[in-house]
Amino acid sequence: MHISQSRHAQKGFTLIELLVVVLILGILTAIALPSYLSSVNASREGAANTNARALATAVQGKAVSAGAYDTTLTDYATDMGGSVPMNPCTGTTAGYAITATATTATVTASTGSNCGTWTPLTFSLTL
Repeated sequence: MHISQSRHAQKGFTLIELLVVVLILGILTAIALPSYLSSVNASREGAANTNARALATAVQGKAVSAGAYDTTLTDYATDMGGSVPMNPCTGTTAGYAITATATTATVTASTGSNCGTWTPLTFSLTL
């Protein structure tokens, strides 16, 4: 008498194998996430400074033709292509400060909460 036992190969992964894969993915994420967030903040800061520089150019152009500086941000929408650019650090188009005296002005991006701690560039203008 011959007794044959058929062994079926089990397909799939064991719980230990799945846990190891999840652990490896968690470690890779923990290593990569801080670098990613740092680069996102750096790009937001750069965009905010670039937008402030463009706004400073518009402020200077308008001041040269008008003979005085205008500190109302919305007055530069037309000169900026229809609207003031959004400050990615504040998430608003009102995220810039223009301060002026009779012959000088400064333009600075507001720091906001989307970029962490940083010091925005100040663009000084003179008539």
